[in-house]
Amino acid sequence: MIIVSGKLYVDPAARDAYLAGCRTVVEQARAAPGCFDFALSADLAEPGRINVYERWESDEQLMAFRGSGPEPEQAAAIRDAEVSRYRISAVEPA
Repeated sequence: MIIVSGKLYVDPAARDAYLAGCRTVVEQARAAPGCFDFALSADLAEPGRINVYERWESDEQLMAFRGSGPEPEQAAAIRDAEVSRYRISAVEPA
């Protein structure tokens, strides 16, 4: 299992519009083979921060969905990003 988690930073005044523009991407990801979860959300404490969480069955399925990455307009709006991929060997209930 693969977890992609981290944060993106956009202009605080543009965050809501940025997230609204990501709705289709979230829906497509959740419908993609191997996607267990995909979420982008506004951070409650930092006005320009967007939290990223993805959970995938495999690298191959993640990369098949990801393709070339975000649309040029979305990529241009990102001021900074810190996103990492984690390989999970076991899952236990909390």
